[in-house]
Amino acid sequence: MPDYLVRGPIAIIAALLAPLAVSAVLLPFRAGLTTANVALVLVLVVVAAAALGHRLAGALAAVSAAVWFDFFFTVPYQRLTITSSADITTAVVLLAVGLAVSQLAARARRLHVVTITDADHLARIHHAAHLAETATSPDAVVECVRAQLVGLLHLRGCRFQYGTLLGHGPRLEDDGSLTWGRGKWDVDRLGMPAQEIELRVVAGGHFHGRFLLRPTPGTTPSLQARLVAVTLADQAGAALQTTWAKTASSP
Repeated sequence: MPDYLVRGPIAIIAALLAPLAVSAVLLPFRAGLTTANVALVLVLVVVAAAALGHRLAGALAAVSAAVWFDFFFTVPYQRLTITSSADITTAVVLLAVGLAVSQLAARARRLHVVTITDADHLARIHHAAHLAETATSPDAVVECVRAQLVGLLHLRGCRFQYGTLLGHGPRLEDDGSLTWGRGKWDVDRLGMPAQEIELRVVAGGHFHGRFLLRPTPGTTPSLQARLVAVTLADQAGAALQTTWAKTASSP
């Protein structure tokens, strides 16, 4: 099944329905199960949804799990009402843990690149990270990342644009996928689009700018390479965020 479907509409639908399906399986055994055990099972469902889907899928699974936990396993049954303070605590913890796990799973996919990329990829990340920590100017980090992106993704060219101007063309996302408008662009099947691709640089909740990538026609960078590109952009963002924070704190 295409990856964009697994991590797109199907992921959303599965995230909403999986907690209900598991709750239905557990329902006949409700009398012999504690609410804590039920909550643990539902957390596993949330983990699976976040790992196989994306951050939104994990968050929706957490909300769905909390709702069906309340509906089926707390007194009064078949009502969205909880009378026991212990069950209220369990439901809140279930929701909180589910949301946290969805964030961690999404982050883990990003960090997984460290374990699956080759030595050259790791060297690029290490060099950019070291430069982000030691460079006296963020421009040096931006230029280093720009040059690395050209080699990593086999680009015809790459430039960095400061500021908050956002484009409407194709965009390289955090998970290595490519979006264009409201849809996904299947890089593995179609290759890179001929149009300039936006790679946003965000750090500390602030948008610092974007790398504009000019693909070479006919090239198809691997998912690993695209994930490394996102990680490199994060290093540029860290350097820019440090400068921004110092400027903001200056009198």
